[in-house]
Amino acid sequence: MADLFDTPGDPDIGPRPLADRLRPKSLSEVIGQEKVLSRDGPLGAMLAAGSLSSLVLWGPPGVGKTTIARLLAAETHLHFVQISAIFTGVPELRKVFEAAKLRRQNGKGTLLFVDEIHRFNKAQQDGFLPHMEDGTILLVGATTENPSFELNAALLSRSQVIVLERLSLADLERLAQRAEKELGRALPLKGEAREAMLEMADGDGRALLNLIEQVAAWKVDANLSRDQLSQRLMRRAAKYDKSGEEHYNLISALHKSVRGSDPDAALYWFARMLEGGEDPRFLARRITRMAVEDIGLADPQAEAICLDGWQTYERLGSPEGELALAQAVVYLALAPKSNAVYTAYKAARVAARETGSLMPPKHILNAPTKMMKEQGYGSGYAYDHDAEDGFSGQNYFPDGMKRPVWYLPPERGFERELKKRVEYFAKLRAKRQDG
Repeated sequence: MADLFDTPGDPDIGPRPLADRLRPKSLSEVIGQEKVLSRDGPLGAMLAAGSLSSLVLWGPPGVGKTTIARLLAAETHLHFVQISAIFTGVPELRKVFEAAKLRRQNGKGTLLFVDEIHRFNKAQQDGFLPHMEDGTILLVGATTENPSFELNAALLSRSQVIVLERLSLADLERLAQRAEKELGRALPLKGEAREAMLEMADGDGRALLNLIEQVAAWKVDANLSRDQLSQRLMRRAAKYDKSGEEHYNLISALHKSVRGSDPDAALYWFARMLEGGEDPRFLARRITRMAVEDIGLADPQAEAICLDGWQTYERLGSPEGELALAQAVVYLALAPKSNAVYTAYKAARVAARETGSLMPPKHILNAPTKMMKEQGYGSGYAYDHDAEDGFSGQNYFPDGMKRPVWYLPPERGFERELKKRVEYFAKLRAKRQDG
């Protein structure tokens, strides 16, 4: 039976971590990335055609970015060089490029794997371009951040972005079984505890193998329950970057759940952001925006409830005040939805940009001076309070501009009543103009 820290080969090397011992030796052994590695996937198709381009591997931690890069070098018979953008400066990059040039002169290509490539600044990223173009290196960058936000357009235009997915629970189970085979024994866990361990890994294969190493080292008399496992292991913090892509992904999920009238999903994404350390004030602001953008006048009370929740949070602070924001989230999710004002507002802004030099009609302009009166300012203005039904029906758009119709309230919520009013005034306007 293999011991947890058995090290094949030279004993002077020391114990090898389980993640290193289980590193795939071929692309077919990589777990969870079949979409990109299969014969019909982007990487599989490149390898089948014998033409590998520079790549950016984008995905969360622990999904195999480094492993895939190393195996691509082996598959294409390129010399593999690995650097990290965190620890590499310009002098080190020059040495890497010089070595690659010499290697190329001797008939050997170089696959340069750059971990955390988004950490390089614009000038450093530009430094790769001439060496990519003349074939000195084939660049494979790895990033956990959205490349469209973090990488130069020039670098992206010379590379293909490959999206790697977080590992599913089924993928993690396959990895756990592979680890047990390597260890020569099953993990001392009951079924529910095993599921909990997989969930703790949060889609990160490397994190799972680290957890398995801890569990395998325990001396226990019987398989552990879920509660016993939780007492011994700390739950891994969820991936969340308040300034990165996860921030935008989760606020988008929250907003769309509210718009989709799903209070449970909305509460889930709201809680995910709070658990990730998001500032509740940011959430309060975005929730209020949802009330204005997606509910509007279908329920005028929605905006007030958001503002009240925001004010309650400011008075109570965390964690008590967060309940007021959660209450606002649920109210918004269940409120009637309308973007009629939002749509009308955007249309009005477009029209304002296109007709920005047109003057208001003279009859609705004030005439504080004699000259302005002589010019016709205010002439013919009908005071609505003196008109029948309190409505004059006059034109308030610039002369010569065709009257648009932008605000179209739906038959939902309070806007059902507003729709009646819009139609009522439209009929009166037509009647007055005909008269």
